Amino acid sequence: MLYVIIGDDTADSLPARLAARPAHLERLHALRDAGRLLVAGPTPAIDANDPGEAGFTGSIIIAEFDSLEAAQSWADADPYRAAGVYQRVTVKPFKKVLP
Repeated sequence: MLYVIIGDDTADSLPARLAARPAHLERLHALRDAGRLLVAGPTPAIDANDPGEAGFTGSIIIAEFDSLEAAQSWADADPYRAAGVYQRVTVKPFKKVLP
């Protein structure tokens, strides 16, 4: 089943986000390579693809996991959590309807 993982950043998270990004992306690449990643990306703090120093307010990941518990465990082990980038992470089942 698909699950959406929503990470909400702490204030001024950009330095920690940049430092932890390689490890974060490595895990996303593993999901992609396994054919389990639907979409992943950050939410810019301003209306721009490159928000510069404004940074990001969080991230959204939609991926396939065996269960809600498995999705939560994967999200809990994210390097952004360990680095203090995320202040909160929400994991929910997701039903793709379109496209």
